[in-house]
Amino acid sequence: MPQVYKCTFCGYDIAPGTGINFVRRDGRILRFCSSKCKKNTLKLGRDPRKLKWTKSYVSR
Repeated sequence: MPQVYKCTFCGYDIAPGTGINFVRRDGRILRFCSSKCKKNTLKLGRDPRKLKWTKSYVSR
């Protein structure tokens, strides 16, 4: 049975055979469900707790 990973940014499940793996220089593996999550993390440097569509969103 294939393993299901969670997206590093949004926290949703990544279906087997899909997604993007990114390995940083220090060896940490970042797994993304879409290019939207990848861009928000790496290029834009956004905090997932401030975006309503992520699971880690904190309402104030």
